[in-house]
Amino acid sequence: MPGTILAMYSATTYTIRPATEADAPALRDLAALDGARPLAGLVLVGEIDGRPAAAIAPGDGRVVADPFVRTAQLASMLRLRAQALVAYKHQPSLRRRIRAALRPVAVAA
Repeated sequence: MPGTILAMYSATTYTIRPATEADAPALRDLAALDGARPLAGLVLVGEIDGRPAAAIAPGDGRVVADPFVRTAQLASMLRLRAQALVAYKHQPSLRRRIRAALRPVAVAA
C-alpha cells in the first residue's frame, strides 16, 4: 500500500518450537485471550522475548495469539513452518524416491 510503513522484524525476534507438556497452561491462556478453544495434538509455539505469544496446530491450521502483542508476522511464520511440516510428512522417504527413479520404464514399441 502506498504510504504505509510496515514494521520489519529480525528473524531472531521470535522463536518457533514444538510445544511440550510444560506449555499446556500457556497454550490454554493464549486460547482464552484469543477467545478460541485450546489447540490439541501437535502444536508449534511462537515465542517473543521468551514468552509464548502465538501457537498453531498444523493438523487443522488454527492459530491462537495474544491480542495484546504484535503477532501478525509471527503468525505468518508459524503458518509457513506448519505447512512445511505437513509437506515433509507427506514427502515419500528418500529410499522410496530412489526406488521410483530406478524402476524400469516400459518402452512403447
